[in-house]
Amino acid sequence: MRLHRPALGSITLSALVAAWLLFGPNLSFWSRGLEYFGRYPLTLAAFAAGLYLLFFAALTTLSVKYLTKPLFIALILIAAAASFYMDTFGILVDRQMIQNVMLTTPAEARHLITPDYVLHMILFGLLPAGLVALVRVRHRDFGAKVLRNAGMVLPALALALGIVALNYQSFAGTFRAHRDLMGSLNPAAPIASAVHYAARRLQERDIVAAPLGLDARQSDRIAHSARPVVTVLVVGETARAQNFGLNGYSRDTTPELRERQVANFTDVSSCGTSTAVSVPCMFSVYPRKAYSEAKALASENLVDILTHSGQDVRWYDNDTGSMQVADRIPYEFLPAGNDTASCSGGECHDDILVKRLDKALDAVKGNSVIVLHQLGSHGPAYFERYPPEFERFRPACHSQEFSDCTRDEIVNAYDNTILYTDHVLSQMIDHLAARTDLATNLFYLSDHGESLGENGLYLHGAPYFLAPETQTHVPMIAWFSPGYGDLVSLDRACVADLSDAELSQDNVFHTMLGMSEVSTAVYEPGLDIFAPCRNAQVAEAHRGVVR
Repeated sequence: MRLHRPALGSITLSALVAAWLLFGPNLSFWSRGLEYFGRYPLTLAAFAAGLYLLFFAALTTLSVKYLTKPLFIALILIAAAASFYMDTFGILVDRQMIQNVMLTTPAEARHLITPDYVLHMILFGLLPAGLVALVRVRHRDFGAKVLRNAGMVLPALALALGIVALNYQSFAGTFRAHRDLMGSLNPAAPIASAVHYAARRLQERDIVAAPLGLDARQSDRIAHSARPVVTVLVVGETARAQNFGLNGYSRDTTPELRERQVANFTDVSSCGTSTAVSVPCMFSVYPRKAYSEAKALASENLVDILTHSGQDVRWYDNDTGSMQVADRIPYEFLPAGNDTASCSGGECHDDILVKRLDKALDAVKGNSVIVLHQLGSHGPAYFERYPPEFERFRPACHSQEFSDCTRDEIVNAYDNTILYTDHVLSQMIDHLAARTDLATNLFYLSDHGESLGENGLYLHGAPYFLAPETQTHVPMIAWFSPGYGDLVSLDRACVADLSDAELSQDNVFHTMLGMSEVSTAVYEPGLDIFAPCRNAQVAEAHRGVVR
């Protein structure tokens, strides 16, 4: 018995698919629309009608034989996938988010493919796509099809243009004030973002990093120190300052660091809201307002200059990579090893960084910089970021499906990740302090923060102009061994006085050069956090280089 397959004309199918795409997987978009146009229902209705006419015109134009079904099915699946993450986490699928997706590891991806996602894809993707696949599409002869389609598309575009003209002031004002509105339109926004990302990648693929800081030299007292100087830079992941105990959070999530009397900085902002932006930005010579990926790729960065100064610079990664920062220095991706005590499922707890630090310290032969990249508090599976003994805040969410947990349970799990980061950093400090044969220091800051349900937002990656402070306010600490402090005549009281200074990741580049006392024409002492706290002679020598 043959299955009966309904037949539809291509224009009719275009009209139905346009309606589904606009009103099916667009909950986030219409929620914003209701909020922004809520006082003007007629304007909102006109807006919806104009969008539908544009969707219909676009799909009708593309409804050519052999393309119609594959294209419509692809659009339905794209819209379904994007809408799940928009509706669940409140994110926008912009170019930066597409970049984050492309950099996601298989281990990270498994946390995002959840039962709720599968159900959503079945209801909003596979079922409507299956209906499109089932239909027999009637196509006219080429000449008749062109005339028929033009007879539908041109009036639709004319009507849409008329709606825009009649409501231009309202539409333009809303779009300017709320750029997130059109950024949440499925599937248009994700497709445009993917095209933008691909175009950017094509433009950047042949960029070669120009030399930078070839004049870099360490000060005499550092270069000829009796004990090798070792600077450890810990790049955190997804730690937000608001949940850092040292910053006055209601919970003491940093008890071990408090005991170690680290220097803590309470007012630090990130360069971006994702690892792919913040990490290369903080290592670049460019401040956030002047930074771009193309500029960063076209120039060597902080680790290159430190290498030019004669130091041994190495990068040990427990996250998703160095974002091309470490392309020209020794690099090790720790989850690729065979440490079954710390790792499983392609991911490792951050204690693996402590182990690797010990090995690196044993191998030190001269002045060195060691970069440690944490997995930190990366969500949504916060509960997998720490060993069971660090689950102090309970009940904690033990699911990557936030819908399975209360917000308090999600925050509890997140706070446990900060508690574990506190332990890992404290262990690093203890191991550095024990190496009295070395002059050691440690500098830590997170790449970006995290939203934990405030205003319906979760995770991170929001466009910077829209990002809440929870995604851009990050923790930062520093620790100096007595041997290092004595070597550079560090005034610890001066460092403590900087705790409330307004700082950002723009300071990282110059502060790291200053901590190693590297003189170079690109060094700016005004952006070196600790420059005022080293002795006046060295500070003056550094200033002389850039005059």
